[in-house]
Amino acid sequence: MVEMRQAFQSSACYHAHSHDEFSFGVIDEGVADYYNLNQAHHIVKGDTVTINPGDLHSCNPQIGQWSYRMLFVDTAWIAQLQDELFNGIGLDYLAFAGAYSRAPQSYRHFGHLFSALIDNCSPLETESLLVDYLAGHFGAKCDDKLDQYGVSRVKQVIGDDLQTNHSLSHLAQACGLSRYHLIRCFKKIYGITPHAYQLDERIKRAKALLKTGEPITNVAQQLGFSDQSHLQRNFKKRLAITPKQYQDFFIIP
Repeated sequence: MVEMRQAFQSSACYHAHSHDEFSFGVIDEGVADYYNLNQAHHIVKGDTVTINPGDLHSCNPQIGQWSYRMLFVDTAWIAQLQDELFNGIGLDYLAFAGAYSRAPQSYRHFGHLFSALIDNCSPLETESLLVDYLAGHFGAKCDDKLDQYGVSRVKQVIGDDLQTNHSLSHLAQACGLSRYHLIRCFKKIYGITPHAYQLDERIKRAKALLKTGEPITNVAQQLGFSDQSHLQRNFKKRLAITPKQYQDFFIIP
């Protein structure tokens, strides 16, 4: 569904070409000449490029080298997301409105998404970040109507089964909301995203298990972390100590 590309201090040049997928990315260093259809642009560090399926384009360093990151997302997947966002669009898909953006928040948001994909984070986190990112670029608005019951149902599903790495799609089906609406409603009601809630509950459960002397590797496995380092990274972010340091407070050698 998602293809990634990263270039660091590259001098490679590309002839005009197109992709079957939606493609978008950011410029991390350098200046480039960017052609999209019949328009010419000069793009710089911090810019975000957005390219629709079939758009003939090229992007090459103006002088010397440049660095960039790109994502290529299946068109059918995006069309399905747009159908959820806009309750049927009557078209195959909606196109990106512009060829590029200079908005700093777009650059930062892309960075969070790309890092999550690189780190092979949970499906819930990566799908949530991707949906939220694309919804913003396509101008989606969240329905003001809150579904308290549906969102509380999702909270229960997460809490009752912390070991499972639920996808955002699965949770949305459980409550009958679109993926984007679920993210927005959950955050409005509980102050955090479904993924952040899942992590918070896992860390609380991890603390209880660590107090009993449960091996850290077992704790990570029981709670759906990809490995011990994944548990340690998230545990330390929230408590400023490692699981081993926390466990040592309670277990006498």
